[in-house]
Amino acid sequence: MPSNKLDKNYWNERYQKGETSWDIGYPAPALKEYIDQLDNKNIAILIPGCGNAHEAEYLLKQGFNNVTLIDISSLAAETTKERLSSYGNKLKVIRGDFFELQQKFDLILEQTFFCALDPSLRKNYAEKMYELLKQNGKLVGLLFDRSFEDGPPFGGDTAEYMDLFAPLFDILVMERAYNSIERRAGTEVFIIARKG
Repeated sequence: MPSNKLDKNYWNERYQKGETSWDIGYPAPALKEYIDQLDNKNIAILIPGCGNAHEAEYLLKQGFNNVTLIDISSLAAETTKERLSSYGNKLKVIRGDFFELQQKFDLILEQTFFCALDPSLRKNYAEKMYELLKQNGKLVGLLFDRSFEDGPPFGGDTAEYMDLFAPLFDILVMERAYNSIERRAGTEVFIIARKG
């Protein structure tokens, strides 16, 4: 796997300096709406690159009881673990590398993790998502539908995402998000991809 500067030191420094412009401070509306229609509170859910884990906190408040978070930043992982410690064994927080995770999940929520990875890792990302999902498990999330000068974040578009995910997954939804936050309006794609 390619080495790059976007390692744990880079991300720890961003958190230390408060340079977390990707953090909107609450669950992304598209993910909140998706979570709200889930009935089974026992499904195994993963949020990679969890950061401050607003979606995880929302899941836990809604009664979900099998949530796993992983972040390469020890600062993000430890802060989140401490902040959500009252949820006990309903939540597992891992400080580590997503690409080394060895578990199976029913649902993986994508929120600003994909765009934080060096684009050279995108094929590895798609393959790892497939590996981590149980049969009929779903990858659900938001991806940018725009380009950026320098990353992270790194952009992309639906044609690229179809090429990346369609060989592995059944693409159930890949469309412009209608409920993005204001500053991302018109620049996000909502995706639901199922491991068939």
